[in-house]
Amino acid sequence: MELHPGLSGSATLVVGEEHTAPRVGSGRVHVLATPVMINLIEAAALEAVEKLLPPGHQSLGTVLNVRHIAATPVGMRVTATAEVTAVEGRTLRFRVEARDERELIGDGTHERVVVNVARFDQRVQRKL
Repeated sequence: MELHPGLSGSATLVVGEEHTAPRVGSGRVHVLATPVMINLIEAAALEAVEKLLPPGHQSLGTVLNVRHIAATPVGMRVTATAEVTAVEGRTLRFRVEARDERELIGDGTHERVVVNVARFDQRVQRKL
């Protein structure tokens, strides 16, 4: 099986106090923090494609364009989904969304690039 449009993945969490804006430093209201929603969206994208990558390769997030349009209180379940919309060389494009138990809370697009982990690590080490 290879990477192709239509592949999808999801990730879920129950919002805890550790997932709120004050805890992660992104606000003062005790609701799901935008950075946590973004993390969940990236986890959904990983779930869609990582199992299909060749050994020694992984994908890295490079572009994320999302709206966070509704608040989610502590105790509510949130599910993020990601669907591959395009595969262009090493670049993977996704349509993403996040929903709590009542409504859509976020949506947008995401891009990831597939890298050879050993070569990537060498480039990072050269920065040191």
